[in-house]
Amino acid sequence: MTASAPDRTRARALAAEYAARSDALGWFEALYREAEQGRAVVPWADLVPNPHLLDWHTRERYALQGKRCLKVGCGLGDDAEYLARASADVVAFDIAPTAIARCRERFPGTSVEYVAADVLDPPRDWYEQFDFVLEAYTLQVLPSALRPSALGNIARFVRLGGTLLVICRGRDDADPEGQMPWPLTRGEFRMAPELGLREVRFEDFADQETPPVRRFRIEYVRERA
Repeated sequence: MTASAPDRTRARALAAEYAARSDALGWFEALYREAEQGRAVVPWADLVPNPHLLDWHTRERYALQGKRCLKVGCGLGDDAEYLARASADVVAFDIAPTAIARCRERFPGTSVEYVAADVLDPPRDWYEQFDFVLEAYTLQVLPSALRPSALGNIARFVRLGGTLLVICRGRDDADPEGQMPWPLTRGEFRMAPELGLREVRFEDFADQETPPVRRFRIEYVRERA
């Protein structure tokens, strides 16, 4: 199934506005508030689970039942709910309290624990507590200077022997960064071994959007603290 690109005009304007205030992350809550008021759209909120998560899970037959899972940057909750339907014990967080409130409204009977939290300053008691961590589309909306800290924390969430799945836009090192969402380079993941992560699979592919978007899908296992 193909999909056209959503309107990112307001999201990009807010990102630039808050960056000029030296508040690189404040625009997320502002965007969700405006969306609740009908004045903006959240361009990554498709209200269905991420298709690249579904494809990976179907192909790999990764057993989620009974595993403790964390969804990074949960948005409106569709990926977290997918993991929960697979019988996982799920915690999902987002920096925007409005997004978390909306998740709870959308899924009133959910088993997911929705939490407002910052990937750059997360609860320390989450470190090494999760069998499976899903990061999809959060790193690509962070300025490049913040990504190493974010990736470092994301890696720390994974317990020894656990899996981290990263899904993001991709580009070559020599390609221009472009507009938000900013594609990542493979070089930005070279720090993974220092974080105790072993790369299991690195996929570089074009999706089925119109026009196609280059994606990376990376599976890691955590082998050391």
